[in-house]
Amino acid sequence: MRSTLHLKFIILYLIFGFLCIFTASTLTNELMSNQLEEKTFSSLYKEANLIAADYLPEYFSEEASFFAIRTQLRAMQLYLESSLWFTDSEGKILVSASLDDTNAPTEITDFNPAEAGSAQYLIGNYHNYFQEDMITVIAPVTQGFSTKGYFLIHYPMSSLEEQRNLLMWPVYVTLVVIYAFSFLFLIGIHFFIYRPLRNVTMGATQYASGNLNYEIPIYTHDEMGYLSVSLNYMATQLRDMEEYQKKFIANVSHDFRSPLTSIKGYVEAIADGTIPPEMQEKYLNIILFEAERLTDLTQDLLTLNEFDTKELLLDKTQFDIQEMIKNTANSFEGTCTKNRISIELLFLPKEALVFADARKIQQVLYNLLDNAIKFSENDSTITVEVSERNEKIFISIKDSGCGIAKKDLGKIWERFYKTDQSRGKDKKGTGLGLSIVKEAILAHDEHINVVSTEGVGTEFIFSLSKR
Repeated sequence: MRSTLHLKFIILYLIFGFLCIFTASTLTNELMSNQLEEKTFSSLYKEANLIAADYLPEYFSEEASFFAIRTQLRAMQLYLESSLWFTDSEGKILVSASLDDTNAPTEITDFNPAEAGSAQYLIGNYHNYFQEDMITVIAPVTQGFSTKGYFLIHYPMSSLEEQRNLLMWPVYVTLVVIYAFSFLFLIGIHFFIYRPLRNVTMGATQYASGNLNYEIPIYTHDEMGYLSVSLNYMATQLRDMEEYQKKFIANVSHDFRSPLTSIKGYVEAIADGTIPPEMQEKYLNIILFEAERLTDLTQDLLTLNEFDTKELLLDKTQFDIQEMIKNTANSFEGTCTKNRISIELLFLPKEALVFADARKIQQVLYNLLDNAIKFSENDSTITVEVSERNEKIFISIKDSGCGIAKKDLGKIWERFYKTDQSRGKDKKGTGLGLSIVKEAILAHDEHINVVSTEGVGTEFIFSLSKR
């Protein structure tokens, strides 16, 4: 698999880092600048109004000399780190204290104390008197009820930028640390998502190419692990299905080829005169017997196909299961008489009404009785018992034949499986009877069990609903 997904994770990681730096350098920087600007203006405005109200009016009342005011402003200039101008009402500079020995003008050109408008402060070089942008705050100096002058504070924007840079430095360091630690998430994605997904993709590729023996390695028990387990299970089922199909085709081919070979051989022998006319009846009966085998096999395959394709629609009706058992047992009278086998019926004293598909259940009874007769010894008894428990009717068919080995009990429901392998060529059984029985009972949402002991006999028990 090309590592396009891996490359996408790396690209996303780089984009994440770029967005972090870009966001910090633009949005965070802008927000920080706005906050510092608002905070600085608020502080300067408060200081300007305090000085303008408490100290500067004394200049106009001649309670404080020019030198006292200048000394006071220079002290405040060092504290505020700003240029301080004290003007009259026309904008003429009365006292100034400037940063970096910058000489203040004697008079402010086009002086307008209300030029800031609703913003209450100005940002710029203030009429080109400064070499850099300043935050300018203007506060009126009043005496009595008239404005005698104005007090101006010019705070350099470079100081704001220095404060912002000092505050942004920890932000950048924190972002770098976060970005470095986020690399651990990239590693986690690689180990916990990319690698398991790559294994799953590799497994899917192997399965698509027909390699159903490939097994996806499982390292976790999360969704990826569950997906891997599910795909491994799917591959196992497909592999078993493939083996079953091969076995199914081989069995069908064998069971069709054997009677067809016999029929072809005998027909050719009759046609070319190898078999004399007086012997033809015998071999015609053999041909008829083999033809019946083919008919039974074809019918059984069609029946199983109904179950496999889920097209089976049960025609459920209410009927007496005991009456059906009696009629089915009567159909084996000739075979039982010939082999001196008796069928014992143990019925309930009343009707045993069940709700099921009569045709399918009759087929179940016929297959189980036929199976019991085939494996019963001469002069033996087959017992069919009907019992009732809650809302269920239980039917038991028990023989005293050779029994089924423990190793074969789990396989008897498989199609074409025959415990007596010698019956495959010279007996009529197709190995599909019990498969049909199991499918029919499961289609009714009921259960069937088998109990068997070698040398003692076998008992099949299945249930049917009364309602």
